[in-house]
Amino acid sequence: MTDNTMINEITLRRTLPRVFAGSEKESPVKDSEVWLRDLIFRKPEYYLIEAESGTGKSSLCAYIYGSRTDYLGDILFNGTDIREYSIDRWCEIRKRHIAYLPQEMKLFPELTVFENIKIKNQLTGHKTRQEITAMLERLEVAGKINTLAGRLSVGQQQRVAIVRALCQPFDFLLIDEPVSHLDARNNAAVATLIDEEATANGAGVIATSVGNKISLPRFFPLSL
Repeated sequence: MTDNTMINEITLRRTLPRVFAGSEKESPVKDSEVWLRDLIFRKPEYYLIEAESGTGKSSLCAYIYGSRTDYLGDILFNGTDIREYSIDRWCEIRKRHIAYLPQEMKLFPELTVFENIKIKNQLTGHKTRQEITAMLERLEVAGKINTLAGRLSVGQQQRVAIVRALCQPFDFLLIDEPVSHLDARNNAAVATLIDEEATANGAGVIATSVGNKISLPRFFPLSL
């Protein structure tokens, strides 16, 4: 299935994790700028969702990515409820329209850095090996290209996972705590690379943070 229709906006319509049902008048739900609101994310804008642990930021990313459906309310892409999408449609969305860096990173520890990235890039055909190597060099992990991912530090794994996430075209980039294990210098390098790739795609960015914020410009802040 091939569908080149862009996703220009993502709408949350009184969305709420089912686990929070019944606590609408309590914190954190009652103070949230996201849960139980009518909210639209539009490309090419950047959004930073700041939250304490346990308030549902990773859940939100999973809902938008379609990997979890345990929520109340609605999520719409260009006005269409995402619950209506077929498996084929979701495969196309995840390959061409929404890139995702989960907090857990989900690298295969028994595969090398390049093998982890190659799995994604073979599906999309988006980057050449030279382009992948150049991104790894910018994030100072090119020297680990043939190293098993399980032997990397957490910060190195995070940078590798970021490169993997960028190996596709996208309308929106979801990045869940993308710099939680990075110092200021590596944070800046990651932010610059993401900004360049998002700009090249004319894409929006939805990032989450519990403290260490990615140093991207022009973020619209939201409290979860």
